[in-house]
Amino acid sequence: MDEHLYIVSYDIADDKRWRRVFKVMNGYGEWLQLSVFQCRLSRRKHAELIALLDGIIHHRDDHILLLDLGLADKIAPRVVSLGKAFNTFTREPLIV
Repeated sequence: MDEHLYIVSYDIADDKRWRRVFKVMNGYGEWLQLSVFQCRLSRRKHAELIALLDGIIHHRDDHILLLDLGLADKIAPRVVSLGKAFNTFTREPLIV
């Protein structure tokens, strides 16, 4: 499955909508900072996420950016991190 690594950042004008967006994002990626997540998404998950977020936000007041960094398994992000350590979101095998 080809997954891309995304950085998702958002600016939501209303606290109630912000909490809803945060809850959705928490199910799709790893929380980095207040309104910033990193996500590994397939095309299907990417489309699902966009549809969910599109239904929550008010387009005149809110703003969400999804930055596609490329294929997750082939990219080595170069990040300058001050303070807390930055770790890229990795997939680990799940044995069921």
